[in-house]
Amino acid sequence: MDMSASGGAEQLFQSLSHVYRGFLRGTCPRLMGGDVMRVIMRGVCGREHGKASWEISCSSMTLLEKITSGVLLHKLPADVSAGWEEILKALLEETDLMSQLVQQLHAEDQLVSHLAAKTVSSCVLYLLKKSGMWSPVWQKTCIQVFSSCPPGPAVDACLWSLIEVFKRLLTGPSQETLRNLVAVFDGSIMILCSKLLPEEKREMTLDIFTFTKSWTTTFCLFLDLLEALTMSSISCEAEICLRSQRIALIHSSALLTVISYCSEVFISKKILLFLKKVLLQKVGDDWFPRDGMSFRLRYKSLSSDMSLLTRHVLQAVTAGCLQRIQTEPAASFGGAQHILVDEGPKPDGVMLRALSLVLLKSIELQIQAEVDGTTDVCGHLHSLWGFLRRSYASQVEVTHLCCWISLLFGDQDDDLMEAASSFLSIFLISRRSLGLDCPAMSEVACVSGYNPHCHFVLLLQSISFDHSILLDFLISSETCFLKYFVRYLKVLTGDWQGFSAACGCKPTSRVDGEDEFTVCAHSSHLHPNVEDSVLHTRVGLVEYDSSDESEESETTYEGPTESAIRKKTSAPLWSESSSLLSDHVCSDVMGQRTCGTLDRALLCLSELGQVVKRLQLKKLFPYNPSSLLKLLAEVQDCFHQLNRCETLQAPT
Repeated sequence: MDMSASGGAEQLFQSLSHVYRGFLRGTCPRLMGGDVMRVIMRGVCGREHGKASWEISCSSMTLLEKITSGVLLHKLPADVSAGWEEILKALLEETDLMSQLVQQLHAEDQLVSHLAAKTVSSCVLYLLKKSGMWSPVWQKTCIQVFSSCPPGPAVDACLWSLIEVFKRLLTGPSQETLRNLVAVFDGSIMILCSKLLPEEKREMTLDIFTFTKSWTTTFCLFLDLLEALTMSSISCEAEICLRSQRIALIHSSALLTVISYCSEVFISKKILLFLKKVLLQKVGDDWFPRDGMSFRLRYKSLSSDMSLLTRHVLQAVTAGCLQRIQTEPAASFGGAQHILVDEGPKPDGVMLRALSLVLLKSIELQIQAEVDGTTDVCGHLHSLWGFLRRSYASQVEVTHLCCWISLLFGDQDDDLMEAASSFLSIFLISRRSLGLDCPAMSEVACVSGYNPHCHFVLLLQSISFDHSILLDFLISSETCFLKYFVRYLKVLTGDWQGFSAACGCKPTSRVDGEDEFTVCAHSSHLHPNVEDSVLHTRVGLVEYDSSDESEESETTYEGPTESAIRKKTSAPLWSESSSLLSDHVCSDVMGQRTCGTLDRALLCLSELGQVVKRLQLKKLFPYNPSSLLKLLAEVQDCFHQLNRCETLQAPT
């Protein structure tokens, strides 16, 4: 086929189609001569007029992006890839292709500018791989746009392009290129930051922000850039970070201001989700699978920067930001709202969980760092409970504040474990700073909703005291359950009375705004106002109890992080209708303890220990559980000692 530059738009489009079909078939482009290069250049330049110009520009950029990505990702046979590489080298070194592409970043048509951004990113990554250098034209254009252009399509295209390059470099073997690239864009990114974030310590009113569609799109991309920059501060392993890599921490006050005064709920939600990932050390998790990258690689000022972030969060709560945050009802699948009679729309659980974890983690980190104990833990928690009570006003009535963890995190296991771990840390640090004994501390914690014993009893009830589900969590690497479980068992062995109280006590009345901690004979602390609340329980997919009877040849060991016995379960961990105490209630009759909840809890832990021990003996457990087994044995000893004491004290 003749693919010369002569001819009209129709012939050019046919030529592009011919090249694309050849690429898909794996045809060696050397057979086409220099015509391929001329066809692509002519299409990218967009010199054709009329309706065909748009189609030709989009088609040519799509073709170029496909070719570049195919070569970069080694999707082509070696001999075919070599031919395409010759064409790419000629296009990028012998023509002004990059200049033509970056001009398209300014296109008013958003599809054209987005395709240009994708193509430019692929070409920049190709140049970095082959020569270790990026395009000066691309660098100059992005810096100029960030420094001088208002929020809009041009800024969006440059942001998308830069983010894509950062993300690909973050997973590359060499981080020196990434450090150099961040340094080049540091100043222009800070200028862009000053345009999008409000000034620090500025008196805010609701009239300051006028959120246009273009501003909203640009700001969302800017948050993605902040995530990439924050992740780069970890992966580069540098002792000193640039200011642009610390924006999320040092300008967190401005981000919180946007949350408080932004009329676009989606923006507030996206900021909260980003801050949650920063505080939980999970930046970049949505882009790449976790491979050990964490804040263990610290730069010098990370500790002070994180302290600044947590302080800003707590200051914002004290200033009443929770009163100003707007929320929307949760959208069901497809975006439609399914509202039952007298129920009302359900709140957006994703946003509420993110906000709650941001506050809980901030409290935890702040009280860990301070020495004077000035953080008002109870005040901040009650502010959170008040906010959640308003959000769930038509859904449920919570009479025991410890039950909020069940209602809020019931369908998100990883967030649930993070929240439980934070509550446990808050409990331990508060107990140490207040100097209270265990029973008194349990009562104080229940009044503010952070009693870890209540939380653990709720967990066991939500899984119907099924030890196999706890085993699933112990083996899984998707949550921090192992770390939380070990820490809690240490607390349990030292505060058996608190655990027993959580199994058989509840706040039954309110006096002067405080809960009265009394023994109960029946309980239900979550009262759903909906008719379709169903207690969801997890069902293990493997019968772990039969593991001692099965042959070793039937199950294979898969590695240090996975095991043949591990099966993923998808049902939510806690349901909205979970209550602190089940129908297996506790009562004291003639001094005799008859607590079904406590007995079932201890039986569950005992069965868990037996299964873990059997799996360890068969070398099927993915790590050494010796410390865990020792703690579970100590729990059993505490239970047996309690039974012996009650037997001796029982009347004859």
